[in-house]
Amino acid sequence: MKATLYRQHGGPEVLEYTDFPTPEPKPGEALVRLHAAALNRMDVMVRNGWPGLKLDMPHINGADGAGEIVSVNSPLQYSGEEPGVRAGDRVVINANLGCGECDYCLSGWDNMCRNWHLLGETVGGTYAEYIALPVRQLYKLPGDFDFHAAAAAALVYQTAWHSLITRGGLKPGETVLIVGAGGGVNTASVQVAKLGGAQVVVVGSDAQKLAAAGSLGADILIDRSKNENWSKAVFLATNKRGVDVVVDNVGTTFMQSLRCLKKGGRLLTVGNSGGPRFEIDNRFVFAKHISIIGSTMSHLKDFSTAMDLVVSGKLKPVIDRTFPLEEAAAAQERLWKGENFGKITLEIV
Repeated sequence: MKATLYRQHGGPEVLEYTDFPTPEPKPGEALVRLHAAALNRMDVMVRNGWPGLKLDMPHINGADGAGEIVSVNSPLQYSGEEPGVRAGDRVVINANLGCGECDYCLSGWDNMCRNWHLLGETVGGTYAEYIALPVRQLYKLPGDFDFHAAAAAALVYQTAWHSLITRGGLKPGETVLIVGAGGGVNTASVQVAKLGGAQVVVVGSDAQKLAAAGSLGADILIDRSKNENWSKAVFLATNKRGVDVVVDNVGTTFMQSLRCLKKGGRLLTVGNSGGPRFEIDNRFVFAKHISIIGSTMSHLKDFSTAMDLVVSGKLKPVIDRTFPLEEAAAAQERLWKGENFGKITLEIV
């Protein structure tokens, strides 16, 4: 098969479009012919590498993908409630890889698995023509649903849903601040929060991205290029009430996010695009009765719920641009520079 891979960590120049062995599905797995993949910032972070990261090289990036099942190595079902998948079915991939056997997996919290993996991070991913995965990781798509839309939706919508609804306990009528306008999880969070009946405030880096966030339903738009102290701008825009919930996946902005929260508020985080280490003033946490709630991806039930909403049209994936698989380096550069609004996808022909 054709794949884009790398044999050592480094910049975009390490990516190669080349031949690679087609995987063989193990018992309980399906072989999927991918037609679309979608990028995440994690792809670039893994490509660059970090101390302690040990990968089998060559490594293939990519958590998101959608395509058609070529073969199934057993009649195992996606879950106890879903019909089994079979050759010819159109499917989208759930990149959250639980073992299916530990106490967390057996209790329905596979995203907390004791042997957890993320597709494209610690195991090979979707920048390839074929991939073999456990059948439980596949969601069957309607016959006319676009592969690129499905790939663009899978990771970000399950992540946003699990963080805001399952972990964050979002209630109708609450106000949600989303720090950042253009990223995939943030565009998904705008829609999930609106679907949950919330008022949405977005802080973004420029007017164009903010206008796009407004088109998704955001109610209050704050341009941080014109408001360096955007936490004060949020406070004033909410009639000096503050917000109930902040979605902050930057990390280094936590202090401003804590200032935006009203007493008893929740700060939700699923990542740290600004860096993993930063300082906060703990007095804001205990004095304001604030909860900091972290999560990664979602469990299988939330993935299915989120994808049901996507295929029904209640949540609509935002696609920025599509590149051919062989131009994955250019796609990653666009993502890393923050030039995108929504998801970047790869065409796999």
